[in-house]
Amino acid sequence: MTTIDRAPSLQGRRAIVTGGASGIGLACARALATEGAHVIIADRDGAGARDVADSVGGEAWEIDLADVDALAAISVSVDILVNNAGVQTVSPIEQFDPARFRVMLDIMLTAPFLLTRAALPGMYERGWGRIVNISSVHGLRASAYKSAYVSAKHGLEGLSKVTALEGGPHGVTSNCVNPGYVRTPLVEAQIADQARVHGIPESAVVESIMLTESAIKRLVEPDEVASLVTWLCGPHAGMVTGASYTMDGAWSAR
Repeated sequence: MTTIDRAPSLQGRRAIVTGGASGIGLACARALATEGAHVIIADRDGAGARDVADSVGGEAWEIDLADVDALAAISVSVDILVNNAGVQTVSPIEQFDPARFRVMLDIMLTAPFLLTRAALPGMYERGWGRIVNISSVHGLRASAYKSAYVSAKHGLEGLSKVTALEGGPHGVTSNCVNPGYVRTPLVEAQIADQARVHGIPESAVVESIMLTESAIKRLVEPDEVASLVTWLCGPHAGMVTGASYTMDGAWSAR
């Protein structure tokens, strides 16, 4: 059997992946680099970002996305922007710390806006760009005790669609990827919080809380998310924009 060598689909492209030192961001950085992109790993974990950058032949950008004043002053020259960084706090609304609420919206909504704002001029000039926002099934559905996360992801959905409308005439696409619970440190870290607020053992959280709405009873793997992200950034997705791609085991089909 003859095999046909395929040129990397993103050769010569520059990409930023926020939260790229672990979890979904790490998987996206590796997948984009495999397709030839030069990947900038943006993460507040500078050492982790440098380790990933070294492994994929990219570069590290140590940055605190909660510092929105600093972000407002930057300019970036990239072809691909993956807004992935996220944080979680599980708490009833009446007990939710207002300062924490603001920080979560800054990291997961204001920062993506500012990075998109910084990247678009160069994308427009070159007539090509790909923006992928790692949203969540919680960008389409709500769960109790996640007021800040759900609010931020719903806002990100709107930002992504507006970006698609404005960017379309300039060759820039913007889409959301909406996974259910992904096997990442962020998900693993909230198991204890979920157990506390629901009054159940930690051992019961995954099945009883996280996967109760999913028809497929397993966590999403980071590489599965990265595969979709890479396709959205590639040459065959030029007409795919303003969309939200669920990867939630049919959670949102209910």
